[in-house]
Amino acid sequence: MSPTPPARPLWRGRALALIGIVLFAFSLRSAVASLSPLLDHVARDFAVSALVVGLIGTAPPVCYAISGLLTPVLERRFGLERLVVTAMAVAVVGLVARSLSVDSLTLLASTAIIFAAVGAGNVLLPPLVKKHFPDRIGVMTTIYSTTMAASTFLPPLLAVPVADAAGWRVSLGLWALFAGLATIPWVALLVREHGRSGDVDIETANPRVFGRMWRLPLVWALTVIFVVSGTLAYTSFAWLPTLLVQTAGVSNAEAGALLSLFAFMGLPASLAVPVLVSRYNAIVPLFTVAVLSGLAGIAGLLFAPAAATWLWVGLLGTAPLFFPLTLVLLGLRSRTHEASVALSGFVQSIGYAIVAVFPVGIGLLHDATGGWTAPLIVLGIVVAAAVPAGFVIVRPHSVEDEWERRHGAWS
Repeated sequence: MSPTPPARPLWRGRALALIGIVLFAFSLRSAVASLSPLLDHVARDFAVSALVVGLIGTAPPVCYAISGLLTPVLERRFGLERLVVTAMAVAVVGLVARSLSVDSLTLLASTAIIFAAVGAGNVLLPPLVKKHFPDRIGVMTTIYSTTMAASTFLPPLLAVPVADAAGWRVSLGLWALFAGLATIPWVALLVREHGRSGDVDIETANPRVFGRMWRLPLVWALTVIFVVSGTLAYTSFAWLPTLLVQTAGVSNAEAGALLSLFAFMGLPASLAVPVLVSRYNAIVPLFTVAVLSGLAGIAGLLFAPAAATWLWVGLLGTAPLFFPLTLVLLGLRSRTHEASVALSGFVQSIGYAIVAVFPVGIGLLHDATGGWTAPLIVLGIVVAAAVPAGFVIVRPHSVEDEWERRHGAWS
């Protein structure tokens, strides 16, 4: 791997990029997390069937997978910054359209538009950090992943009070303002670069780079740990409250609080993991904690769910630290932003496509078996599947290094 560039102050010559990444990251999560608390309010104006709610719940990983495939192609055509502006503009359109929904079909369609934009943003964030902050990948990954974690909590807290005071349409449409603000630093950066050079510098990517990802073990190892994190997260958000009510005997209110605990565990991970990896190469201990915590949490829910329910949920919520681990490695395991775009697009598109199967599959398995034993065993197998991938990702090498060692020159 090429040496890391000498670190320089975050603000020096790249304040616009720093502000843009923070606002971009905030908009990605706030745009998604603002709907579910308001479904009861929306249902007072028009019917929202269980099918539509289910489709909205499964739409994110599906849209993210599709966006992950398309984003590298679009980035080659338009460049990172232009695509960021486009993604946020599409999100604004989707958010406004969702606030103006007249039936469940328009609600679902506008939500899908939002998720498509967010999926593109998910792919673009690691390459943006790689391009503008190659000397501060750990710090910037901490900043934007923590921003994303925090912005997941904020909309549910504000959505209902704002809806009660001004209506659900205002509550949903409010987040379009933040998506619009997120475009301003990137537009300013594009204007500044245009003024300097007469045109925006778009690094032309080799169209074969994305295709090369299929042939590299490192890429598949990163995809596996991404799938483990996503599977635990999306399956838990879909089924954990029901599982806890049925197996641990908790009330619905307690189940909701336990789900919040599960989600909250991602916040300290977002703060600590990128810095620990980039500065101290602490991949092995973090990987070990994630696997053992996930297996311990699943075992507790399987064999003694009512004995220490909060502990089991907290342990289970620790396992998705694989998510910030993957994000920082998308930057550290590539030498150029071109490879970072391809790597990020591949891992997230393939990863989300696989993840999308699990919430539905776990539900079907529960219905078929009439209990939670088989679904929990499946989740335990998913966590254990990360172990072989760990032996691949701990070695400090890039996708370019791996390609050159196996297939010759990268370019």
